[in-house]
Amino acid sequence: MFNSPWTTPLMRPLFVVGAAALLAAGSCSAQSDSRHDAAPVLSASESSSSSVTFVADNPSGSSSSSDAALPSAPSASGAAAAGQAGGQSRGLAHHLAFEAGAGASAPAGGTQKDYITWGFNFTAGGGYRFNQHLSAMLEYQFLDNKLPGTIIAETGANGGYTHIWSFTVDPVVDLFPKSTNDLYVTGGGGFYRKLTDFTDPQETLYCDFYFCGPVVVNQVVGHFSSNQGGWNIGGGFTHRMGGIYGDGRMKLFAEVRYLDVLTPAVNHLQPNGLSATTVAAGTKLIPITLGVRF
Repeated sequence: MFNSPWTTPLMRPLFVVGAAALLAAGSCSAQSDSRHDAAPVLSASESSSSSVTFVADNPSGSSSSSDAALPSAPSASGAAAAGQAGGQSRGLAHHLAFEAGAGASAPAGGTQKDYITWGFNFTAGGGYRFNQHLSAMLEYQFLDNKLPGTIIAETGANGGYTHIWSFTVDPVVDLFPKSTNDLYVTGGGGFYRKLTDFTDPQETLYCDFYFCGPVVVNQVVGHFSSNQGGWNIGGGFTHRMGGIYGDGRMKLFAEVRYLDVLTPAVNHLQPNGLSATTVAAGTKLIPITLGVRF
């Protein structure tokens, strides 16, 4: 038989040691390759929370399904714009102001009592509330006052009255707007029209469903009118109504104003053939009004 030197008793231990060394080296190499292959998997899972790292690992540049399922956070500018739009839509209605009231109308005294007496007034308006303290109102006012007997007798008529209507711009300043009971001052000016009518009882024909016949009514037999500017100033008291926390919009108000209508003087005027009459310039009244505001 052929005798190999690896089969001698001296070489056998060396052969066994060498084989063991080769097996150990192969095992280490296999484990190193296994770790190298597993590294990208761990990196991908660990970096899934970062979209920048994950896209870099994906050559195609497409995002993962988990990233696509997450909604994008709203931008700060978009949220702010939405909040401002909601505030403006609510704020416009909140800034609108309305009022309506009625009451007496008195002569301011002095010579006014010679050609105008007590009467009635109606006031309505709307405007814009700039803040808790300041509002601007566009007001319509109608005043119906009787004429004194001396003026009526001077013309030869049997009765008479004065109608004044106006459109004015009137700022309103609330002194204690957060209180249930508040005080305010107001005043302004604008356009005024004054009509003075004289009446006599006249017979006329009147008919309704049950009756038709002659009746006697007061009819206008003479008048004069004027268009001019005017101004007013005054103040009032308000009491807030409603609201769970005392913050309701409705308020009851009571106010007094001084009104000066800049009417021209009437000197020896004969209205529609009546006797000549004379009225001093200017019409000064004190409207006293009760009403409601929003």
